[in-house]
Amino acid sequence: MASDLTRTTAPSLPADAPGRHSHRLGIIAVVATFGGLLFGYDTGVINGALEPLKEDLQLTSFTEGLVVSILIFGAAIGALIGGRMSDRFGRRHNILVLAIIFMIGTLGCVLSPTWEVLALFRFILGLAVGGASATVPVYLSEISPTERRGSVVSRNEVMIVVGQFAAFVINAIIFNIWGENENVWRFMLLVAVIPAIFLFAGMLRMPESPRWLMSQDRHDEALAVLLQVRSPERARAELEEVRALAEEEKLSQTGGAADLSVKWIRRLIFIGVGLGVFQQATGINSVMYYGTQLLGDAGFSSNAAIVANTLNGLFSVLGVLTGVALINRIDRRKMLIGGFTLTTTFHVLVGLSAFLLPDGTLKAYLILTFVVLFVFSMQATIGPLVWLMLSEIFPLKIRSFAIGVCIFALWIANAVVALLFPPVVAALGIGATFFIFAGLGVLALVFIKTQVPETRGRSLEELEDQFRRDYS
Repeated sequence: MASDLTRTTAPSLPADAPGRHSHRLGIIAVVATFGGLLFGYDTGVINGALEPLKEDLQLTSFTEGLVVSILIFGAAIGALIGGRMSDRFGRRHNILVLAIIFMIGTLGCVLSPTWEVLALFRFILGLAVGGASATVPVYLSEISPTERRGSVVSRNEVMIVVGQFAAFVINAIIFNIWGENENVWRFMLLVAVIPAIFLFAGMLRMPESPRWLMSQDRHDEALAVLLQVRSPERARAELEEVRALAEEEKLSQTGGAADLSVKWIRRLIFIGVGLGVFQQATGINSVMYYGTQLLGDAGFSSNAAIVANTLNGLFSVLGVLTGVALINRIDRRKMLIGGFTLTTTFHVLVGLSAFLLPDGTLKAYLILTFVVLFVFSMQATIGPLVWLMLSEIFPLKIRSFAIGVCIFALWIANAVVALLFPPVVAALGIGATFFIFAGLGVLALVFIKTQVPETRGRSLEELEDQFRRDYS
């Protein structure tokens, strides 16, 4: 949608010349993306904290999976609720509330005396993570000028993986300093309070979304916000564009469950859900949540595993940056097929290394190498591409409803993988577990070949016409 808006609306508007307003927009983007940073940190911090946490709270493989995955189940619910709340009360208001929930959830986790209490507060933290995933990108999109929207919104995706990388690095530092302390995992979790405080304090000084203000008929306030983040001429000219976008937003909320009676819409939602589920079936988040334990099982010592795991975070960041650079240069289907081919190949190589090599340094480092290459391949292709395609395949009328369904399915698949990974590894071992991921990768390739359309370089209207013809 953003690319079409750029072509059709930007030429009719005065150029947004650089000035103080550009600096203001940059500050707003930095502050708001602390929500993405928290998303990444809170989903990644459990990776290094889990080993001492298991010993302190005496977790079994099942309760370990439950403590990790319950945050993701909370995120699925938070994404559904967060979108509705931001529509009703405003994007800025919602981010402020989420910052408070991040703080409450983090402190509750840090002070938890039992795994049951920890699971409760991890669920609360998940509500904030899901709410941030639904609110922050919308806020950034709506406050950015059309021609900069893509680059500003993509900063949130980058901040998510930066947050995970930061969690891995901070875990390694804390563990190597205070690793003998049974409460070391609490220090790791406590660090998340700092960006939550920055997010709350920063958003107090940030404006509301001009599109949301227009949707509430608060035109003067919307213009005042635009004057903060645009040149004066551009702000006044853009007021009418924002009015039109607000009308589009109202239209986008008219679709709902009743539209599932239409065959071609059901088919598109099936494709969207499939993309979301197969993205998670790569097992990317089993590595992001359990990477330290995985490397420990591969043969690294506890200290070495938590340090080596930072490579997963580093290559995740490098992968996303590579994906952002490639995503508009390669056809979507080719990029998806290439991505799943690579990830499936590395799954097989991890499995073969675990089965065929004797325990020792060679085995440990080969598994580390193949896991890191898997993470890079996934984040450079499938990770960002699925999110982009979900924004492209649905017609405007059902977009909010359909994307909500697909993201909910994605979060649930994420949670199921997080819940099942520890007991499956405990029962079957690393090799068999990664062969299962490889099998799912083959199914994903069949799904893409037979079901997923090409969307690159085509307008949303053209795609909708094709879907009506092909799937009716």
